[in-house]
This record gives sequence, structure tokens and C-alpha cells, in this order.
Amino acid sequence: MIETIDRQSGPNTIEIRPLTGIGEVHAGDNIASMIVNAIQGGVSSIEADDIFVITQKIVSKSEDRWVDLATIKPSAQAIDYAALVKKDPRLVEQVLRESSAVVRAAPHVLITRHRCGFVMANAGIDQSNVGDDSDNRALLLPVDPDRSARQLCAALAALIGWPPPVVITDSFGRPWRHGVVPVAIGAAGLPALYDRRGEKDRDGRVLAVTQTAVADLIAAAAGLVTGEGAEGIPAAIIKGLKLPPGDRPAADLIRPPEEDLFR
Repeated sequence: MIETIDRQSGPNTIEIRPLTGIGEVHAGDNIASMIVNAIQGGVSSIEADDIFVITQKIVSKSEDRWVDLATIKPSAQAIDYAALVKKDPRLVEQVLRESSAVVRAAPHVLITRHRCGFVMANAGIDQSNVGDDSDNRALLLPVDPDRSARQLCAALAALIGWPPPVVITDSFGRPWRHGVVPVAIGAAGLPALYDRRGEKDRDGRVLAVTQTAVADLIAAAAGLVTGEGAEGIPAAIIKGLKLPPGDRPAADLIRPPEEDLFR
């Protein structure tokens, strides 16, 4: 549990609870039901302020976002990039299909702008924890992660009686820093980006640029219990967090290309 201070109401306690027992997810599975069953099977409770944090992998699996690399015929461009980045040309071809631009290509690194706007390695295509045939099988991101979050919010509401905030996460690298951190790629029922410009700091100065990436903070916190490897924990619940008002999608977190100062 993490104790935080709310300026209006004083101390409050945040709990980050891993959801175990969800099991392997297959195409067409109702992951909202699987999550609720896992909570009930763990002798836990669902409360009105709970935030559901769900990893991209089980969302993509349920939405059948699989690709069989054996069916992919690489283009000349993919073959050229594959030689540079030292990756499977079939994988590179699928990365290009999922991307609107190649940002950087170097040995063992292929950074692209995903068609949803994310700048990330390999367009988010994943070959870890995808089964024994990982050489020929890969998992793509959801077609529209914010839409997936809204659908999960509605599906959970049908089961628990109210629409809970939902954050869908994926792990990104960060410029100039080692390691990956979960970030929000989809969100519903909360302000993924909270604009604090116009507020005053403790000294009375007006905040001019401060916008808080609320959904990314939630994603990173949940990542402490979901893990990145063989943990088998694809979701978490955050309890007790007082959210700021509003409802903004995770797409609002993406900085547009015209604001990229490093190109």
C-alpha cells in the first residue's frame, strides 16, 4: 500500500493488487468476465473507485490480433531494413505494415511511428509469451486501443453495475534511459491527460506548461505487480486513487509530429 496526500481531504491509501488466476486468453474470450471471475475467486471485492489496468497482450489475444509470419512475403524495402536491423524480414514487413513512418533503424533496433501515433520499437509487435511457435507467430497491438478500453469499460459495467476507469498498457523504452516502463495506450473513464495549466503552485505562481500524464502514472504503478516476463499477471486493480475530473483518451497523450523537437 502507498500512502499519498490529497490537498483537500488529507492522507489516503492507494493499493495496487495483482489479478492472478485469469489464465490463458484466446481469441473471442470475454476478458471482462475473466477479470471479474479472477477477482471473486481471489476472495476480493470490487469497489466504486477501483481502476482496472489491463495489459495489451490479453486485449490483443482476445481480439485475435495474431499474424502468421509464414504467410508474410517481405517487400524489397522490408528486406533492406531487415539486413540493417538484423531481424526477420517477415517481421520487418509486418512492422512496416503497422507503421506510418520509420523513425530510426540501426542494428537490432527498429523504431517506427505506429499508425495509432505511438513511437515505439517494432510497431509494438510482440513475440514473447505467444506460445511455442514464436518464430512464426506474432501479436499486434489492438486496432484502436482507446476503443478497446471503452468496450472493456462497458463490458465490466454490465457485470459490476457501474463503468469503472480502464487503462490498457504496453511497455515502452524511453529516449536516453535504459529499461522499459508500462505506459497507457488505451484509456476510458478517466482523464488520461490532466491539464493543470492555470493552477497556482505553493508560491502563487501560475502553472504555464504542467499537464499530468495520469494514465501513464497508473500504468507504471500497475507494472510493479504485473511484471514484464513470466509472471503471468496480465491485469491489476488500483484502489483508493482519487482521480481528477474528466474523461480523455490515451490518444491525447501522444505528442504530434509537428511538436517533435528531436527530428
